[in-house]
Amino acid sequence: MLPLNNPRSISVPIHDRSEASRLANPWNNRSASIAIVIALLVGIVGALSLSSRSPVSEVESQSLEGQSNPAIQWRTPVAFGTNLPALGDNILYVAKALKTATEGRIRLDVYEPGMLVPAFSITESVRDGKLEAGYTWLGYDQGRIPATPLIAAVPFGMEPWEYSAWYFEAGGKALVENLYEPHNVHPILCGLIGPETAGWFTFPIVRLEDFEGLKIRFAGLGGRVLQQLGASVTLIPGGEIYQALEKGAIDATEFSLPNVDQRLGFADVAKYNYFPGWHQTFTAFHLVVNRDTWTQLPLSDQSLIELACTAGVTRNLARGEALQGAVIEGFGPLGVTPVRFSRDLLKSLQQVSHEVLQAEADKDEDFAVIWASQREFLETYGTWKSFAYLPRDFDQMADEE
Repeated sequence: MLPLNNPRSISVPIHDRSEASRLANPWNNRSASIAIVIALLVGIVGALSLSSRSPVSEVESQSLEGQSNPAIQWRTPVAFGTNLPALGDNILYVAKALKTATEGRIRLDVYEPGMLVPAFSITESVRDGKLEAGYTWLGYDQGRIPATPLIAAVPFGMEPWEYSAWYFEAGGKALVENLYEPHNVHPILCGLIGPETAGWFTFPIVRLEDFEGLKIRFAGLGGRVLQQLGASVTLIPGGEIYQALEKGAIDATEFSLPNVDQRLGFADVAKYNYFPGWHQTFTAFHLVVNRDTWTQLPLSDQSLIELACTAGVTRNLARGEALQGAVIEGFGPLGVTPVRFSRDLLKSLQQVSHEVLQAEADKDEDFAVIWASQREFLETYGTWKSFAYLPRDFDQMADEE
């Protein structure tokens, strides 16, 4: 651009004053018109850009100005004691992670079983707004919501990583949320452990007929299977099982992982510990939040809580898997015999389990939908699993060769 009002910057003969004047003053009529039009266009574009700022920009601006979400402090009762490794202590990891990541703004105040509400009534209390949240095993809701065992533990079902794959990548999360939406509860997968033992028995189990007349504490759909076989099944809290075994009120029990069962003293009163945990091939735990409370949270806080729970799933599974080998190796001095059910017995249990699952699906539409989703996933996943992983008995096969 030519500098304005500076004729010395233009080299012309001094006698040609008219030409010099024209070059020194470029604002003739035509140039002036063009300049005015350009100025108008620049002004219009600038005005439009200011008036069309997006809501995201305004939110970002507020954030930069130091705006923050309100504090969250939820009473969070648990179904299992936090003194029980893997089964109960995972919620402490999640609560600590949230508190640390938010510098104390998001707090889950954990209450031990029975301190606020009965262990089996957590989701009901959350539903009714008596509590903001809870941490529990959703299979305890089976009496009110028949499909819940499918998202908590399934006989001859998925292994833990298969369950997490179905949940996060094959539509499981949406199915679980839809199941609980009418009950005003928002469930978040927050913990996951491997199979339980198949139970602690005061006498050997050799044939399917040995379950007939057996008095046993058993949860979930596995309990329905044993009822089908003639067992007398009861469901009592973990803290009451030892006394029931000791007094002969029950002949056998299942509860959790070997390290948890040992801590509860089962090895003192029942000397036959059976494997594998056919009735509960995975155990999933959920953080349940009152749905009205959840929907009022900012999306950023919802994301933080989900992130902490997803981390909890990974850490929970790792902790559970790491602890069990040493416990079983120590059975000898305790006089406990670890026993594997025979293949024939397991096949018979699988057949009865399928009959029970089908009967439940015939009675409840939600059950049928979720079970179909899980079977469809397992069929596809099985293709990958059959090619990708070494056989479970690979080391034994190598030794025999």
